[in-house]
Amino acid sequence: MVTIIGNGMGEYDFENIDIDFSLYDEIVCDKSFKKVKGDKIVKKRGFREARDYILENYRDKNILYVVTGSPFFFSAGILLAKKLPKEEVKIINNTSCKTYMQEKLFINESEIDTFSLHGRPYIDLTKFLTNRYTFILCDRFSIQKLQKAIKFLDKKDIRVTIGYKLGFDDEVIEEIDLFNIDYSRFDIKKSPYVILIEKLFTLKLYSDDEDFVTERGMITKKYKRDLTLHNLDLEPNQIVWDIGAGSGSCGIEAYKRYRVRTLFFEKNPIRVENIKRNLKNHRVVDCEILEGRAETLFETIEENPERIFVGGGGEEVLKRVPYLYQRVKENGVILINIITLKHLSLIIEILNRENIPYQIFSLNLTTYKSPLDLAEPQRELFSIKIIKRATNSIS
Repeated sequence: MVTIIGNGMGEYDFENIDIDFSLYDEIVCDKSFKKVKGDKIVKKRGFREARDYILENYRDKNILYVVTGSPFFFSAGILLAKKLPKEEVKIINNTSCKTYMQEKLFINESEIDTFSLHGRPYIDLTKFLTNRYTFILCDRFSIQKLQKAIKFLDKKDIRVTIGYKLGFDDEVIEEIDLFNIDYSRFDIKKSPYVILIEKLFTLKLYSDDEDFVTERGMITKKYKRDLTLHNLDLEPNQIVWDIGAGSGSCGIEAYKRYRVRTLFFEKNPIRVENIKRNLKNHRVVDCEILEGRAETLFETIEENPERIFVGGGGEEVLKRVPYLYQRVKENGVILINIITLKHLSLIIEILNRENIPYQIFSLNLTTYKSPLDLAEPQRELFSIKIIKRATNSIS
């Protein structure tokens, strides 16, 4: 039989655990625990060693497995429990760092979203700045990742609180400037900490053309933008390349509606500055701008995207579509918007030569301007959609 219990907040010891330790044959705990409980046999193990030992001995011994914090909050305890027969495991909760901060700061459960950056490379955009509060479990690298993600936000957009060494005698719970944190006060390489971000802004989900700063009104208009996002088949946390980004409207809308991670490619310095202003105005996070000729910048990006949108860049970018097809991940989508027959003929020739399957859609749109309902015809749009099917996928 195995009982899994958390030690709550504070020192890595057994002082916050209110049970009868004499009921157990052995105590297994994390290697970080500094104190042991009386004369009981205590086995300090890393997770893998603890897991293997418990799986080998749970039928013959009554084992108490002590994890840090709460066994229900990003804990190895749950991972182990799922490997045991239900009748052979019992879980006893304790205070998690999230609950501890909620109690200290009077935060309602419905107002807070949570994710972990502990040992994880990316922010979960479905939970970052979507609710009033975002609670983040951190490691030594998390602040740098957060600073990079919020670089287009203003300080007045968020209120940030650090929870440092929670439950210890020298705990700190106070507001900080996440843009310029004073590392001399916090040893984040060695001591546990969490970050709580309060969102102080609101945004409308769907934007009008007038919501974007543009160069001479050059922008993918709203209806075409909606069609573009629909054909990209976007999903949360995907990496999207917006090539020939212009004002950045498509990539920005993709983030706001689908919570994707966008890389904007743009060579025109004026348009680059417009993209930066639009990113600030629309509070876009976890994105990058690459200034220069897109066709020469592709190789500088190590991670492959799930989606690629080509809205500009001219012939040189179109000639590199076969390379983009190699880079996009399996089951990924490349969408190319074209308004000239010259470029349409060029890309069809390239795709046919390279045996890359594609679909073509066209949109001929006329809007009417009030109060006289004057017709405003837009340029015909041709969209080429390429889906990179996995070799074992089923259509």
